[in-house]
Amino acid sequence: MPIILQTPTTYLITNGATTERTTTPTSDEFTRVLALVERAVAAGITLIQLREKELPARTLYDLTVRAAQITAGSATRLLVNDRADVARAAGADGVHLTTRSLEARIVRRTLGHDFLIGVSTHSLAEASTARDEGADFATFGPIFETPSKRGYGAPVGLGALNEAARALAPFPLLALGGIALGDVHQVLQAGARGVAAIRLFSDAHDLTDTLRAIEGAALTS
Repeated sequence: MPIILQTPTTYLITNGATTERTTTPTSDEFTRVLALVERAVAAGITLIQLREKELPARTLYDLTVRAAQITAGSATRLLVNDRADVARAAGADGVHLTTRSLEARIVRRTLGHDFLIGVSTHSLAEASTARDEGADFATFGPIFETPSKRGYGAPVGLGALNEAARALAPFPLLALGGIALGDVHQVLQAGARGVAAIRLFSDAHDLTDTLRAIEGAALTS
């Protein structure tokens, strides 16, 4: 049975600034990621994704172990980008799969129903496949223009989000891509269950205020 996420779901994604060459468990980049995890847990973020794609497996494992210690006992769930093996071994709650990752059905069959699976999707067809293969949720986008998603082509827009959300309900889609705080109301109105973001959460001076604003937008959507 899919894991039930709260509404609105808030999904903080780390910015991937760590590198294979310079990042170690004693480096500033490593410490900054963990500090962001601590702030997110204190604020009550629903989900955190460690999107540190350039790290070697050992360093990613060490980072995930430390992050999982911070999220343990809280309401925040921790996911690792792509590496389901590292997520499981390090004690994270789940994995976020990309278009280049193992299929969700394989991860589900291997790691069971208590392992949280998110999937990146950019169309109704991809989101439908994620649902059918046993994912717990999918990010959907990019909704708006954003530098980190230019490789996926033009933004899909609110209309595509609304179409996918209506077609797949109650499967949760989290809007992703170029979303500022002022956009939250309209993406929730379009059917998103919540918001996934790098900049919206990592640049916020006070994550608690950001989450309160999102909850307020949900009440009027």
